[in-house]
Amino acid sequence: MAAGVAQVVSVVCYPPDHAVSRPAAALRNICYCLRDCPSTGPRISLAVSYALNEGGVRTARREVSMYVPPSARPLNAEERELVELARRTIDANADSGPDEDGIHTMGAAVMAADFRMFSGVNLFHFTGGPCAELVALGAARAQGARQMECIVAVGSDGRGVTGPCGRDRQVFADYYPTMRVVVPTPDGLRSVVAADLLPLHQKWTLEAGTAAFDASSHNDPEHRT
Repeated sequence: MAAGVAQVVSVVCYPPDHAVSRPAAALRNICYCLRDCPSTGPRISLAVSYALNEGGVRTARREVSMYVPPSARPLNAEERELVELARRTIDANADSGPDEDGIHTMGAAVMAADFRMFSGVNLFHFTGGPCAELVALGAARAQGARQMECIVAVGSDGRGVTGPCGRDRQVFADYYPTMRVVVPTPDGLRSVVAADLLPLHQKWTLEAGTAAFDASSHNDPEHRT
């Protein structure tokens, strides 16, 4: 099992006597830091210390020890091409600029077993619009792909590769547990087996509901004996 790697994230928090816009901006900064922090496993320890500077701004330093799954490996040529496809897709179709709210802000690309690649963008909506990864998976299915090998999501405005949200991790674990997912880690981009992004998960199917725990679903197809 790979050892944890420490990363320091600095977050700015304003005291309550500031204007309403200040806490809102601080909260947004916190959300961005946590969203971009590639925590890919359950063993995350937070050591938080606070200090007030002369201007009255509170700074929180969070030292994060991250677990990187044993299936993680450097990207191969096809996976690097997949990242670029996702990047081109969102760069061509984003509907907002930096620090602006938009409907289409994430692009994704998925590679099928026959090495065909398909892309999509998210459709944000407060009711729960689909993430870019799910759109890409649907596009692949619509064009005849059945087995998926790898998937990646990239943010607009140069935000780079972003790890999947919890809902997407559940979808991957249920439907494509051995598919690889490109995620950011302290050592750079890595390709990880999807099931490893949802440790100790129990597979769900429409027919049987939640199944008993099956350790074989975490097997890395690239390292089977």
